[in-house]
Amino acid sequence: MSSVTPEAKDLPAIISVDDHVMEPKTLWQEELPPSMRARGPRVSREKVKLEFTGGHYGFQRDVEDGSWCDVWLFEDLATPTGLLHAPAGIPRSEQRNVPAVYEDLRRGTYDRDARLEDMTLNHVEAAICFPNIFPRFAGQGFAEREDKELGLRCLQIYNDWMIDDWCGGAGKGRLIPLTLVPLWDPKLAADEVRRCAAKGSHAIAFSENPSKLGFPSLYTGEWDVLWEACQETETTVSMHIGSSSSMPTTSPDAPLATSMCLYAQNAQASLADWVFSCTLTRFPNLKISYAESQAGWVPFQLERMDSVWRDGVGGVDFPVAPSEQVKGRVWSCIFDDLTGLKNRDEIGIEAILFETDYPHSDGTFPESRNVARDLFAQAGMNAEECRKVLRTNAIGCYGLERFGVAS
Repeated sequence: MSSVTPEAKDLPAIISVDDHVMEPKTLWQEELPPSMRARGPRVSREKVKLEFTGGHYGFQRDVEDGSWCDVWLFEDLATPTGLLHAPAGIPRSEQRNVPAVYEDLRRGTYDRDARLEDMTLNHVEAAICFPNIFPRFAGQGFAEREDKELGLRCLQIYNDWMIDDWCGGAGKGRLIPLTLVPLWDPKLAADEVRRCAAKGSHAIAFSENPSKLGFPSLYTGEWDVLWEACQETETTVSMHIGSSSSMPTTSPDAPLATSMCLYAQNAQASLADWVFSCTLTRFPNLKISYAESQAGWVPFQLERMDSVWRDGVGGVDFPVAPSEQVKGRVWSCIFDDLTGLKNRDEIGIEAILFETDYPHSDGTFPESRNVARDLFAQAGMNAEECRKVLRTNAIGCYGLERFGVAS
């Protein structure tokens, strides 16, 4: 086989394992029973100002000289829509942390048919979409509310919309469902996995570190009932950076740039939890993936975990080395990680996925194919390696043959 990297036009269609969808503004007001609507998710258009300090976004409401913003309200929660939630199609030099209403954003961020058009424009055949604003990447927005009956109802409404509407109709086989689970109750989470699997969803969004959300850690074993359900239904566990509602930073006055440079640390810590909690050992058929994690950190992390395991320090004891446990079961994904691609033999080329991150500021729309080709060429990748990263690996990770997606 030729070692020459194919030209962009000769690359296969992309499968993106990390895109995002803006939640429909009227979904819960239409689907909740009347008795719950006043406390359920809804949108208020207000004038606000946005800010970022100490690794966290903040905002001020009802500011006379502010800008119009679609603010999500849900019980005690108020979350503003910002331009950085979905700047797809806006030149990078014009992207700012400023308030926005849905109409300020590209229609493909929230409209299914427009999304499919944008995917075609960007040479993307299939995509998995995480939430974008108030539910947050693992559904923490539901988990944090006091009324858990309301939270569960809202979460199930989201999942039904994700499976039946966003990924149904014209989206079937191109938009791949990713459902949320009630993080506050592992048994309910297992039930939701089985309910959604019966409807055709075989991937869930989970937190990279549930302990930081105030829920049991992986070391407690309390999540085993959920992993049993995932293993039984062949459901892949996807974890997006920031799904612990925290991002690495160094000090309260550090700028956003500091946090953005450190974000892979969350995935590193998460993988250590999965290994040293013996979760991967107890559930040998479970598959997990890290969205927006990049991959360059993987070789050293595996080397270090193997070293600790071999030395028998730290109170861990299991028969299979960490680097062996992850083979064929743990994936990370890239969109600008040249270091990861150059170290693909150490990582395992089959363990690297690709994402476009539409419609985020880090996203590569509408140049994802050209961006990928440039990375692949710099890394000296051949056609087979390119195909694996762009689509074949994603098919194996998520079982996309079920959706008619061919390698």
